[in-house]
Amino acid sequence: MNPNIANKMLDMAPAYKVIYFDVNALGEPIRFLLSYGGLEFEDNRFSDESWPSIKPNMPFGQVPVLEHKGKTAFQSIAICRYLAKQVKLVGKDDWEDLEIDAIVDTISDMRGEIALYSYEENKSIKDAKAGPLFNETLPFYLGKLDSLAKKNNGYLVLGRLTWADVYFVAILDYLNSMTKKELITNYANLRTVKANVEASPNVKAWIAKRPKSI
Repeated sequence: MNPNIANKMLDMAPAYKVIYFDVNALGEPIRFLLSYGGLEFEDNRFSDESWPSIKPNMPFGQVPVLEHKGKTAFQSIAICRYLAKQVKLVGKDDWEDLEIDAIVDTISDMRGEIALYSYEENKSIKDAKAGPLFNETLPFYLGKLDSLAKKNNGYLVLGRLTWADVYFVAILDYLNSMTKKELITNYANLRTVKANVEASPNVKAWIAKRPKSI
């Protein structure tokens, strides 16, 4: 191909490319942040069957991956933190960024606890994990997060929209899917967080047009 044509095609391509499975899960916070900021992106999804051929070409053999101007980034939270800076959903100083990061890491910890249960293949072990998860772990995390949302007037931190809110709402479908429950049904302040994030016109538009998946 003529190099000039190739360069022109590259210039016409979306600035960002998200590479992930054909699910919401860990890719969705990235898609939410790009959408919120009105940043055009290619939503490159692949099937489970395609993964073995794709995996060797991914950094550390994992996804999601973000491509931008010939560069490749990995680790979903690190990508989200970068994009949050691009779309102005970060703190006003280092301490506020620390507060935001602490909330995101807490949500990630909760996701890890859910994953230990959800992906357990031994039924007897999974059944044993269910009680502590649903009766202790999740009420603890969700209760604490709900209290923070109440304190911050419908946001998880700083009393305003940050990428912590976007991260939580974007990953919520995945958490619900793993637990087979609507986790925030009994947490009014977390429902407000969800409503505040989804009130963004760009996020609302993304939700309306995105592929139907978990």
